[in-house]
Amino acid sequence: MSKKAIFLDRDGVLINNNDHYYIWKTEQVSYVDGVFDNLKKLSDLGFLFFIVSNQGGISKGQYTKDDSIALHNELIQTFLSEGICITDVAFCPHHSNIESCLCRKPGSLMIEKLIAKYQIDKDGSYMIGDNVTDMEAASNAGIQGIKITPNQNMYPFISFLL
Repeated sequence: MSKKAIFLDRDGVLINNNDHYYIWKTEQVSYVDGVFDNLKKLSDLGFLFFIVSNQGGISKGQYTKDDSIALHNELIQTFLSEGICITDVAFCPHHSNIESCLCRKPGSLMIEKLIAKYQIDKDGSYMIGDNVTDMEAASNAGIQGIKITPNQNMYPFISFLL
C-alpha cells in the first residue's frame, strides 16, 4: 500500500497568525477554526501529516532552534490528544534577507527529504499552505498544492479530498 501524505504549512494553516508574525511560544498559539476536525477526516482517509515551515526568525535572532523544537513538540502532543498524528516536522531556520538555502520555501528540500525518509507516494500527496511560496514548494517537490485563505477554516479548499 502506498503512503499518501499531507504536508502542512504551520502559521496561517494550523496556527492562527493574525496577531503574531513570529510564533515560538505556547501562549502565542491559537488554532485555526476547524483544523482538528478537518485533519481527523483526512487522517481517517489514511493520510500521513507533516509540518513544513519557514522559521526565518531563528536566523534573525528573534528566537532559537530549541524554541521552535519545543513548540513543535507541544503541537505534536496537542494534535495527538485530538487523535491526529503528526508524523514529522521540518523547518527552515534561514531567512531570505540574510542567507540563501535550498530548504526555505519555495525551495522543496524539506518536502523532498520527508518524501524520501517516509517513502511517500507523490501522486497521492498534497501541500496545504496559505502562501504562493507553499504552492511553489509543492510544485518543485512534484506534489499538488492546495492554497487556502490564511487563518480560515480549510474545509472549503479540501472538501474535494473528503
